[in-house]
Amino acid sequence: MNTGAAALLLLLLAVCLANLPFLTERLFVLIVLGRGKTLAWRLLELLVYYGIFLACGRGLEAYVGRLHAQAWQFYAITLLIFLVLAYPGFVFRYLRRSQRAQKREPS
Repeated sequence: MNTGAAALLLLLLAVCLANLPFLTERLFVLIVLGRGKTLAWRLLELLVYYGIFLACGRGLEAYVGRLHAQAWQFYAITLLIFLVLAYPGFVFRYLRRSQRAQKREPS
C-alpha cells in the first residue's frame, strides 16, 4: 500500500468514525441504553472513536514507513478536524430532527 492509498483509507475511516455516534442509539454500536444516548454520551463516544482513529493512523504510518514524533499541536488539530467531520451527523441528529418535529406541530 502506498502513502496515497493509506491517506485515503484513513480519511474514509475518519468520516465514518466521526459520524457513527450520531447515527445509532446504541453506545459503541453494541450497548443498548435504557433511555437513549444523551449528547454527553455521544461526545464521549466521539472521543473514543478519535482514539481509535489515531491508533489506526499510527498503524498505517508504521506500515507505510517510519513513525514520526508528534507534538501536542498535531493532536489538537486532528481532534478539531475530527469534530468538523462529525458535523453532518450532528446536523442529522439534532438540527434536522427538531426541524421535522416543528413542521408536524399545528400552528
